[in-house]
Amino acid sequence: MWGNTRRGWGIVSIVQHWVSAVAIVGLFALGWWMTDLGYYDSWYNLAPWWHRSIGMLLFAATLLRLTWRAASTSPALPGARFERLAAELGHLGLYVLLVAVLVSGYLISTADGRGISVFDWFEVPAIVSDLPRQATLAGTVHWYLALALIGLAIVHMLAAFKHHVIDRHDVLVRMVNPRISRKP
Repeated sequence: MWGNTRRGWGIVSIVQHWVSAVAIVGLFALGWWMTDLGYYDSWYNLAPWWHRSIGMLLFAATLLRLTWRAASTSPALPGARFERLAAELGHLGLYVLLVAVLVSGYLISTADGRGISVFDWFEVPAIVSDLPRQATLAGTVHWYLALALIGLAIVHMLAAFKHHVIDRHDVLVRMVNPRISRKP
């Protein structure tokens, strides 16, 4: 029930998936909202602090998720060969975009040489800083990759609904109910 089988996802993968999904959508919404904050707005410093802190936790969770995914079985994909290939490429794209968005966010936040305080619990050190125009370039990359990530996530969601509603596959149900993977 905790681990994956060839029939379905286990609890660990399901929780990782949904926590990541909520964090990604929340970070995107927060990031978009905070770009319009004025200097005298009470959230001017607090919103980026939340954004960076959640982003760093998501980065750690993503590294754990990729490790779990590499070490675990993945359920068989239903559908035609083209659909299975599209699913594999789509998932790869989601992971690549997610890591790239997180790295570019890190580069924005550490451009001045200071580390990132994660909810004042610990600090992630600035390993790369003081590159020419680091914050500006990383900020542009971060924004466009975040848009691409949200776009691909929407395609991912629509594909899951298509498989559930039109094709009557259990792809969506397997990402909600770990007991599906235990049925004979």
